[in-house]
Amino acid sequence: MTPGPSPTRPPAARAAASSGPGRARADLTGFVTGDKTGDKTGSAFINLRVLNPEHEHWRRGVEAAVIYARAHGDLRVPFTFRVPAAEDAEKAGWPASLANFPLGQWTADARRFYSRGDMDQERVAQLEKLGMVWSHFDVAWAKGLSAARGWAAEHGHLLAPLDAAYQGAPVGIWLKNARVAARKAQEIEQRRAEGLPVQSSAGAMTRERREQLEEIDPSWCPAWPVTWQRCFHLVRQHLDAGQALPTTAGEVVRHGEDLGRWVTSVRYGWDQLTAVQQWMCEQVLGIEPATEEEKPKPRTSQADKWAMHLTAAEQFFAREGHLTVPRKHVETIAVGGDSGDQAQRDVELKLGTWVDNQRGRAAALTPERVEQLSKVGMRWA
Repeated sequence: MTPGPSPTRPPAARAAASSGPGRARADLTGFVTGDKTGDKTGSAFINLRVLNPEHEHWRRGVEAAVIYARAHGDLRVPFTFRVPAAEDAEKAGWPASLANFPLGQWTADARRFYSRGDMDQERVAQLEKLGMVWSHFDVAWAKGLSAARGWAAEHGHLLAPLDAAYQGAPVGIWLKNARVAARKAQEIEQRRAEGLPVQSSAGAMTRERREQLEEIDPSWCPAWPVTWQRCFHLVRQHLDAGQALPTTAGEVVRHGEDLGRWVTSVRYGWDQLTAVQQWMCEQVLGIEPATEEEKPKPRTSQADKWAMHLTAAEQFFAREGHLTVPRKHVETIAVGGDSGDQAQRDVELKLGTWVDNQRGRAAALTPERVEQLSKVGMRWA
């Protein structure tokens, strides 16, 4: 059987086949790689703009990023930033080919791909050379750490007061927040060591960052108040300079801290210090706790003073049978000796003046106090 004539395609089908994507790709490839041209620039152009539009978008983004980094020194591009429109692009130093390019969104997308691990190392390296900021939190930390280093270099420690600043950077506030994060990390580590559950580690400082601060000053985050540690450091600096230990308030003031007052408070409040603080003060600074004779007498509260005068009034009434006390009369009573740790002492009280004062302010007295005075013969009129 003689085979019949082969079927032919309609003209429209033949035209579609000859002009489809495969043919276009073949023609462009021949144009780029042909023996006569050898045009590598043309090859890249065709590859980026026609064969791989995703690469073209990347190329435009890198081109825009280079210009932006040259102008601003980094790639902290606001999300809403776009290259100016065509009529304004060249005036602002941008090529017309990048007009309206969404560089802010492009950098945000790059960060997202990077965080997901979807960006190849070549592209990562390209952007890092331009100063790409992968995390704004990391940038804020780096800035704060740099300011902290500068402040510590000037002052010799990292125990800055809350209002401390370095070249406009709020070092004191930054360190306060850093200590909160470091202490949270310590609490989490403690709970894990004890086998307790940890609900969330959000806001806790990483070990790497803690080590960065400890390299500057190992005592940057003490277990006691920062003010106490700062005064300790300033006193040590004072002693290292060959000076005597300040023991009087107002004698030595460094960086706004009254060192003499601090030393006195340490000596008087020795029992309130931790064992570590006591060791530091005794072994490093040579401070000794105050004796009982040196310690100031405890202040008497208003309530205690009133009770003492009432006791004097009761004593006067028991002896005299009335409370008509001469204005200048002084009554002596015995105080202390009840608990065994305080010696009994005599206290002189201006009872006459006190009785007159209570009579004059009778309307302001509580009913309880009025009743107490009435029982010892108080005449209110």
